[in-house]
Formats: sequence, structure tokens, C-alpha cells
Amino acid sequence: MNKAEPILEVQNISKVFPDGKTGLDGIDFSIGQGDFTVITGANGSGKTLLMSIIADLEKPSSGKIIKKAPVGLVFQEADSQILGETVLEDTLYGLRLSGKNKKEAAFLALEALKKTGLESKKEQSARLLSGGEKRRLAVSAILALNREIIILDEPYANLDWPGVKQVNKILLSLKDEGKTIIVLTHELEKVLGLSNNLGVLFRGKLKYWGKTEEILLKKDFETFGIRNPLSPFPVKDITPEGKEPGENIKEQIREEVNKLLWL
Repeated sequence: MNKAEPILEVQNISKVFPDGKTGLDGIDFSIGQGDFTVITGANGSGKTLLMSIIADLEKPSSGKIIKKAPVGLVFQEADSQILGETVLEDTLYGLRLSGKNKKEAAFLALEALKKTGLESKKEQSARLLSGGEKRRLAVSAILALNREIIILDEPYANLDWPGVKQVNKILLSLKDEGKTIIVLTHELEKVLGLSNNLGVLFRGKLKYWGKTEEILLKKDFETFGIRNPLSPFPVKDITPEGKEPGENIKEQIREEVNKLLWL
């Protein structure tokens, strides 16, 4: 597939529940192959619902999803994705369901565990892993099944500092591999250093969508219930000769965003 072509298109997606409540209202965006996208919003903004619709776990009331590659999900509650007793058995679970023979499944599972740094714990009980390790285990299962689009719902929830670093290291590795990554989170400061696209959801509506450093310039960013991690950072629009007005600010913000990559 041409990298310039969208790998995922969300076309005017809306969701209205039987009680009349609107969960999503006219969501429209596209994501290119290899993009790293963060979709942020306060609790109840519709992030998880959007993920469920993209992954065909929930049907929209209207609109269309176009996917040119299979999707893998990492849920907020990592324990809910553990289906095997040991780390290796859990990674093998989906491969066996897909019809892979025993030898091929074992090879793919071990390769995935190597990528996520869990190979040495392959015989350990999956439920005894730390929070960060459980999320890496969920990613292992996705990699073993060769999912090109990976969506993570609140991947930093209930993680300590080492757990956050574990998650970011695997995200950086996936980004370097060219995977298309979507992170749904309200903890922007932990992931902005990796993202090139940023969307802001508020009460089921997509308020902003675009390049990360451009969205962070929006003056009403924090009125949607999320904190701008760069709000204390002073920027000056001193436009060098030959550059567009405002371009210097975007460069400054990108520099500050890059500093937020905590590894």
C-alpha cells in the first residue's frame, strides 16, 4: 500500500444509544500508514466507544469505517485480555484460534515476546506480571497475529513510573517498525513526544484534529477537560526571514514535545 494513502478512514461516524443519548457525533478523520496518533479527551468523551466501533466491537448508528489492514486492541484493563496461564500460552492463544500449526505458532509467539522484552518470562504466570508488563503482553499477542493497526486505550492507567517507561519503550519500537498506532488517553504528557497527529474529543464530538504541534497552539485547548502539558511553556513568535508567520512557534513546541518522551 502507498504510504500516502490512508490505512484507516473514519467517515462521519455517529452513535446514538436506545435512550437517545449521543455517544459520538459526526466523527471524521483519516490516518496514514505508520502514523502515530493520539486521541485525547476527558473521561466520558467517547474515546473507548470510538475504539470499539473501529474494531467492529460496536456498530455505529451512521457513518462508515474503512480499514486497509487488520486492527489489534490493547484494552485499559489489561487483565481482561489475559487468556492463557503463562506468558507464552497467552501469546499463543490467538495464533491457535487462527489455525496456525503448532510449530509456526510457537515461532511467531516467541518472536513477538522478544520484541516486547518478555521472552525471559515466557513460563511465568501471566497474571503475576506488573501492570506495564501486562500491557506489553497484550501487544505481544497483537504482534504475533501481525496486526498493522494497533489501538491502545488509556495505556498508562494505574501504572507507576517504571510501567510508563516500559509502555513507551515498546511504543517507540512499534513506531520504528512502521506500525500504525493510535493511543487514546487523557495523560498527554506521557505520550506527546511520540505523536505526529493529535485529536481532541469532547462530549462525543471531535473538536480538533491535526498535527500535534499545531493543535497544542489552540487557545481553548484546556476548555475541553484536558490539560495542555505545554501550557507553562512560554513561546515567542519571532519569525525568521523566509519562514511563514507562526512557524517558529510550531518549531519551539515540537522541541518541547520531543522532551516529553520519557524513556
